[in-house]
Amino acid sequence: MFDFQNGQPPLTSTVDLIPFAWAWHHLRLVTEGLPFSLTLFAIFGAHRLGHYFARRLLGTSYALGGAVPAATSYTEDFGNFGRRRSRPNSRAETIAIGAAGPVAGFVVAVAATCYGLTHSASIDAHANVSLLRISAPALIGILRSTMLASYPDIPPVLQMLPHPVLVAAWSGLLLTALTLIPAGRLDGGHILYALSPRLHRIISACSIGAVLYLGTVEWIGWLFLALVLVQPSTKYFRSRDRTPLSVEWLVVVPLCLAIFLLTVSTQPITGMSLTRVLLRIHRGF
Repeated sequence: MFDFQNGQPPLTSTVDLIPFAWAWHHLRLVTEGLPFSLTLFAIFGAHRLGHYFARRLLGTSYALGGAVPAATSYTEDFGNFGRRRSRPNSRAETIAIGAAGPVAGFVVAVAATCYGLTHSASIDAHANVSLLRISAPALIGILRSTMLASYPDIPPVLQMLPHPVLVAAWSGLLLTALTLIPAGRLDGGHILYALSPRLHRIISACSIGAVLYLGTVEWIGWLFLALVLVQPSTKYFRSRDRTPLSVEWLVVVPLCLAIFLLTVSTQPITGMSLTRVLLRIHRGF
């Protein structure tokens, strides 16, 4: 919020990237970070609670955990640090549990995006240049176009000084897209496995290859996700349930696919591919 109030985009200096010393000397401004942090917490919390309550309603035992970007032997999907006590009893339960988190987080992220768009400003021509250029997913552009009739002052995305709530919403949308990738034990992997274990094996392998490629030419962060997906702890457990899925559960699949397409961006941060980073190192930055 401090940068926004001073007409500066986020991440314009190394102090923004590593803010601990600055924050220590500006403790009186600690509340300025609440709009961003509380919004991000709300999105992550909704995602986590979506999984938790889906399991509770379906009678599958699960201990509510936190949300950290890591994969361990306890992870049920990317970012979830809850301990699984029992497995889903059917394919329908697998879809419900896999979809509940992303859908819940998506709803909160959409609300945050709408608020952030209406409170963002146009960037000043004399503002500092941001160190990282963020690429907006399709959803942000669609919501902006939809809201222009009621809020004509919303600036174009490329000329926007984003409100901290909008930056947090962008982060939440990115998380939603990552968890819906159809691979391993990500939420998208849950849904795909419920449809077809055989397709799950094939598409998981293809997804890992695609993520490796994107990490090389688009955004280096994809390589981290690839490392997570190849860990043994992210491989899916076997299920013997072959009960046909009813229509109401099959409808969830295109819904999650639509959410994925609206939130995904092959290059969330521009100019940060592996090839670009190596080239900068070679040139001495």
